[in-house]
Amino acid sequence: MHNHTNTGLVLMGGGARAAYQVGVLEAIADICRDCGAHDRGNPFPIIAGTSAGAIIGSALACKADNFLGAVHNLREVWSNFRAEQVYRADSVGVMRSGARWLSMLSLGWVIARWRRARPRSLLDNTPLATLLDEMIPFERLDGLMDEGHLQALAVTASSYSSGQHVTFYQSSDDILPWTRSQRLAVRDRITREHLLASSAIPFVFPAVPLPLAGAREFFGDGSMRQAAPISPAVHLGAQRILVVGAGRLHEPPGRRIVSQDYPNLAQIAGHALSNIFLDALAVDVERLQRINHTLSLMPPELRSRTSLRPLDVLVIAPSQRLDDIAGRHVAALPLPIRTMLRALGVTSVPGDARGAALASYLLFESDYTRELMALGRDDTLARRDEVIRFFGWQARTADAGSGQIEVRA
Repeated sequence: MHNHTNTGLVLMGGGARAAYQVGVLEAIADICRDCGAHDRGNPFPIIAGTSAGAIIGSALACKADNFLGAVHNLREVWSNFRAEQVYRADSVGVMRSGARWLSMLSLGWVIARWRRARPRSLLDNTPLATLLDEMIPFERLDGLMDEGHLQALAVTASSYSSGQHVTFYQSSDDILPWTRSQRLAVRDRITREHLLASSAIPFVFPAVPLPLAGAREFFGDGSMRQAAPISPAVHLGAQRILVVGAGRLHEPPGRRIVSQDYPNLAQIAGHALSNIFLDALAVDVERLQRINHTLSLMPPELRSRTSLRPLDVLVIAPSQRLDDIAGRHVAALPLPIRTMLRALGVTSVPGDARGAALASYLLFESDYTRELMALGRDDTLARRDEVIRFFGWQARTADAGSGQIEVRA
């Protein structure tokens, strides 16, 4: 039996911060099992992901016939992460990428003329390709769609070549591509290269070539210029959407204690990445809320004349600042990476949070990812009743006295 409601899952980007999303999915899997809904099939027939969220989403999509098993596999990977599974973290690898890149910043014209050096990124993410091959069986997508376990998978990337924001999608139904200002959709077979492109954090990982309209364009992280992150799931037919972010949508009241020193490169880079990865979601959610509110005020006859429809959206995002958590785990990074990042201003000194935002995207180390997973799980379980209502499941509680199960809506 398959899920007949078009429920979409939108997973945002954020590098190592996406471990939070795995914790959210763990909690949802547990709630699904507790409610006895795990035999209803895949709860997310439409999946749209960006950057690290595209990797997690694709892993779910390619095992859509076993949602609980897919989440378990994700948990195993993310709870045992090591940075060298994602990028070269050895001294030689760092010298070939990061050290050369930093040298270009300071002595660029000299090196460029002397050695014709053209470093492409701060880090070499070649190991990520191997990890993706191990994690994600793309060859299963067609069969899963034919069998009704999955309706659509979308992966978003940003073209450095044309400036276009492109959503690549694979679907069971004949969904026509859509075009909006500076963004378009392309029907394609999702591959490892799409995920490498979507997760190519600007400056940190190299751009990836993908064919588009008969030409080759170079793509980077899909979070760049992402004005409407929820839009792909809507276009693919989602009627209700669970959105999982990788950063706080709203800061707590009160002013944070900040450094009085001039910002270092790591602080500026971290701020720029936060702008890329975090801000678009809050804006898009507010836009949807305004549309839903406007539609609720319209009489039925007027509502029937518009193509707009109310959309049920549940957003789960961290209740804590992931930058602060990252600051406690910088020392877990391999020594060559810490040495390189120290040149940018990232320190592992307790209480020195400068550069923690940049580190939070690169900390593919189990101490950090496990803490984020635990936070994602706790945040979701704290909203258990909302999750149950969103899916239309039935909560079950054990009657300790009789040993019977009580079912309540």
